[in-house]
Amino acid sequence: MTDTDQEHKERMIALKEEHKARIKEKKRADRGLLIVHTGDGKGKSTAAYGTLLRALGWGHDVAVLQYVKGNWKTGEKQFFKRFSDLVRLEVMGEGFTWETQDRQRDIAAAEKAWEVSKEMMNSGDYDLVILDELNIVLRNDYLDHEMVKEGLLARHPRTTVIVTGRNAPDNIMEVADLVTNMEMIKHPFEAGIKAARGIDF
Repeated sequence: MTDTDQEHKERMIALKEEHKARIKEKKRADRGLLIVHTGDGKGKSTAAYGTLLRALGWGHDVAVLQYVKGNWKTGEKQFFKRFSDLVRLEVMGEGFTWETQDRQRDIAAAEKAWEVSKEMMNSGDYDLVILDELNIVLRNDYLDHEMVKEGLLARHPRTTVIVTGRNAPDNIMEVADLVTNMEMIKHPFEAGIKAARGIDF
């Protein structure tokens, strides 16, 4: 073994011990977490569905409520249809706001979706609940921000909730256990490339 290899091995041994010591200081969560995926970059919903896949791998019970996507045909919706015994999917939105062009209709849809969200979060039936694009609804003030915060905090102890969408409100981020801000560095749409099936939706 060369001196460089030996130095590397010693560094890795020390790093492993340091890592083990740090883990020993932590404790398991006694409740589900509140996770927020926000920012102007792509991948917020995609990351949430990656977590869902991981949860299913461990046999967890999962549910998804989509606030905005409405009748838009997406890959995840196609997938969940094929595996409806594994995932409860509720599509409550009526489409993007520029499609409906009716604020009162959008508010009514958001209020109805929030009631279903609370049922999912409070039931104790799910290990993971994804509230997809809830942040968009909040950005447009279709739901009261404090009411939503209190509802998220009142979730069943078993249940982890992931909230996605741009422009997450400060009051939700403040009480979240994990906040990830997706930053857009480069996007194919800016280069004139349309969204692609199976990649973007």
